[in-house]
Amino acid sequence: MDITIGTDLSKEYGIMKLLNEILLVAPCGMNCCICMAYLREKNKCPGCRGTDVGKPITRVKCKIKTCEILKKSKLEFCFECEKFPCDDLKHLDKRYRTKYNMSMIENLENIKKLGIGEFLRNEKIRWACNECGGTICVHKGNCYNCGKKFEFKIVY
Repeated sequence: MDITIGTDLSKEYGIMKLLNEILLVAPCGMNCCICMAYLREKNKCPGCRGTDVGKPITRVKCKIKTCEILKKSKLEFCFECEKFPCDDLKHLDKRYRTKYNMSMIENLENIKKLGIGEFLRNEKIRWACNECGGTICVHKGNCYNCGKKFEFKIVY
C-alpha cells in the first residue's frame, strides 16, 4: 500500500498506531475501527485486510474483498477501479446508508479527495462519544466505552 501521510499526523497518532488504523480501512471504504465485530471483546475481528484467520465467515466470503479485479490489479481501494462504483458496492452502500447512516461510497470519495490520513482524522471526530471520547459503533449506535446511545438521522 502506497501511503502518504503528513508528519503532523504521524506525530499526533504515533506511526505504528496510524499504520494499524490505515490497514483497518477496508477496500470498500468501511472503517473497521467502528464495526461491532472489531469493537467487541470476544472473537474480535482483525479487520478485512490480511489473513482470514479468526474472521467471521461474512468477511471471508465478502464479494468486495474477494473481487477478482481488486485482486488482479492489486488495488487498495474500490475507487481505484474503472468500474467504481460497481453493483456490489452500490448494494452495500445502500444498506449502510439506510440502516446505519453511513456511506461506503462517500468514505471512498473522501479518501480519494483528502487522503487516508485526513479521512482517519475526520472519522475519529465523527465517531467519538461526546461523553467519554470512546468509539461509537456504526452498527449498534452506542459508545463501546460508556454505553451512551446515539440516534443518527438519515440525511441524503
